[in-house]
Amino acid sequence: MIDVLLVILIFFMTITSTQVLKVDKSISLPISPNAQKKDNSRAEAIVNVRWTDGRRAQFVFDDRVYPQASAMVEPLRSARITGEKNITADENPTFRAVIRGDRDVPALHVSQAMNACAEAGISDISFSAVNKE
Repeated sequence: MIDVLLVILIFFMTITSTQVLKVDKSISLPISPNAQKKDNSRAEAIVNVRWTDGRRAQFVFDDRVYPQASAMVEPLRSARITGEKNITADENPTFRAVIRGDRDVPALHVSQAMNACAEAGISDISFSAVNKE
């Protein structure tokens, strides 16, 4: 019984740390007083849109930095296919993309990330924001 419990504990620790690694801490998210906590039960791809000191946008997906959003289409497509295979008959059976854009990023670059997700076949797109500073 203890062996099974330890295996389950290690499994959840691994999954949790993998999801935390996909979140870029250098991004300061926009503030939205109506922001709600996200549903963590769904398969998703996390796309980070950084705003660099050189006043350029960088797109980060699966720990790879892409200079243009269009370069993420194929990795996003393969992530969607893999994620859809793992989705069961839950109440939310669709794969989604979560775009985490820095608050200084112009809307044009967030729109480019959305277009890359759409070209990859992801129709459910969410945005990350915080509800307080």
